[in-house]
Amino acid sequence: MDRPRIIVTAVVLALLGAIVPIVAMYHFSWVLAVQEEHDRLELFANRAIARADILLRDATGALREIDRFTGDRCSAGHIARMRQLTINTRSIEEMGYFENGLLKCTSWGSTEGSVAQTDPDFTTRDGVAVTARMQPEANRDHPLMALRYKDHNVLVDPVRFVDVIVDPGIQLALATNKGVLLGTLNGPDSARIGKIITGPGKGLDDGHLFATARGADWIAVASEPESQIVDSVRRQRLLLLPLGAFIAAFAIGLVVWLSRRRLSPLRELQIAVRKREFIVHYQPIVELRTGRCIGAEALVRWRRPDGSLVRPDLFIPLAEESGLIAAITDQVVAHVVLDLNRLLVANRSLHIAVNLSPADVETARILPVIEKALQHTGIRPRQIWLEATERGFVNIDSARSTLIRARELGHAVAIDDFGTGYSSLSHLEGLPLDALKIDKSFIDTIATNSATSSVTPHIIDMAKTLKLKIVAEGVETQAQADYLLERDVDYGQGWLFAKPMPAAEFIAYCRRMKPSA
Repeated sequence: MDRPRIIVTAVVLALLGAIVPIVAMYHFSWVLAVQEEHDRLELFANRAIARADILLRDATGALREIDRFTGDRCSAGHIARMRQLTINTRSIEEMGYFENGLLKCTSWGSTEGSVAQTDPDFTTRDGVAVTARMQPEANRDHPLMALRYKDHNVLVDPVRFVDVIVDPGIQLALATNKGVLLGTLNGPDSARIGKIITGPGKGLDDGHLFATARGADWIAVASEPESQIVDSVRRQRLLLLPLGAFIAAFAIGLVVWLSRRRLSPLRELQIAVRKREFIVHYQPIVELRTGRCIGAEALVRWRRPDGSLVRPDLFIPLAEESGLIAAITDQVVAHVVLDLNRLLVANRSLHIAVNLSPADVETARILPVIEKALQHTGIRPRQIWLEATERGFVNIDSARSTLIRARELGHAVAIDDFGTGYSSLSHLEGLPLDALKIDKSFIDTIATNSATSSVTPHIIDMAKTLKLKIVAEGVETQAQADYLLERDVDYGQGWLFAKPMPAAEFIAYCRRMKPSA
């Protein structure tokens, strides 16, 4: 897009950015207030469903329990057991036994007359037949719910199904899935409830906000007058209008910024991965005793199209957070094979260390990638070292599995930047490691009076105890190299020997240094 068009577009977007947020805040203040109330109403409706499920479960449990009674029906023991279950089950008002379709006895004793079973409105998944509303003989003004399982039934007061604590002004109703109203709280209009049950889950009807919840056997409706959200709207507006003004200012600034920089860091990184803009530099690793180069660490670099390099500490955290690190690691492996194939085949003592992300250590995803990359190259697996930082050992069992598999494939495994993360001696003892790399922060303390200067010899001693090869990172002075050599440290890596370099320079360096045979 040319410069004038970008400017015109930016001006239009800036105007929209100034106007739209203010207008939108007026609308959103209402939308958010309604959404907030809908969520609150839905919460109460779900509580009613949960309450109904509990009562149904308790009543069903009592019915199944009395069905297992082995004595004679309507005997003193049978009636006593029904009475006990009625008293112990809070949701039950009465329990009865039917024989040949007629009520023979209840939890209060034998019955006289002919009370017939009622036809159920529906049957639950547990096989309980439910009659939503029936008129008991004792109190015909107060209908009850009947639940029957085989020859026994229980009577439940529907009011118990909506015995839920709600905020002032909230109305609650519970109905069957077929729309039969069971119980209400705070007097909702039954006609409105009937219409709501057949409609959408949330909305506004006849000046009332409502939300429904559906269970396996019930539908609950919670509602409140629309007038109750006036204060909520006003509160939202007081909050959102200043926010709208801020967003308008931010939008204008964002348009200006985006006109100069049209891509976010993550988007740039995604494009870089897709266009394979990553290269590898190699920092030599030398044998301290002889000074010979025995390998290198592969260090990824992001080379932009303009030729500038982005430091790893500026993009690696974003790559790990976004999951792009896997694709970057794959490109590093491909570069190592492409750059150094002939060198590694010609000098079998050389190895290249590849850094693994914590995700790769945990999942072992990278191992088949490396195995495939080495096919038909002549490079031996032992020439590819795998380095994992201590952050990769948080899930110690997964890490151990990955490292065992890596060694089975022939790779050497090293713990990188040791001393800066989560590792302990017990962790190291349980991990199949070949080498330990001492972090530069500890090497920097050599021959100083810092508080951590005494840590380095302890790390060296620990590595020797575990029979691990030792690589000292960040060696920059001859005094540091001499100190490490005196303590029989195997290898060193740092600017004293060489800085990270492109593949061609590393190959020349190796030939110049005459790598060990």
